[in-house]
Amino acid sequence: MNAIFAIVTGILFGLGVYLLLRRDLVKTAMGYYVLFTAINLFFLAVGVFDGEAAPYVGEQGQPSDPLVQALLLTAIVISFGTYALLLGMINVASRRFGTIDSDDVDHLRR
Repeated sequence: MNAIFAIVTGILFGLGVYLLLRRDLVKTAMGYYVLFTAINLFFLAVGVFDGEAAPYVGEQGQPSDPLVQALLLTAIVISFGTYALLLGMINVASRRFGTIDSDDVDHLRR
């Protein structure tokens, strides 16, 4: 199960990086979100105690350390906030420059 989890996390991370390198700003934003999802899955995988129990259940059914859940919830909130800010910036850039292609937005070079 850990191998499948690691493979899926790696695929999501690779897909997110690939989408971040695209020229379309909307695809870049989608890549950002996929990348943050992969990072959250990585945090969830790291929170497992012995590799057999879920991150929210410790040994002998005892509740686990809530630090992993707190970090994961904080990461989700931060990713939502930064994603909303990123979408707002893309909206402003598309209205100002009339395109969402990053190559056409060249007014910053001057």
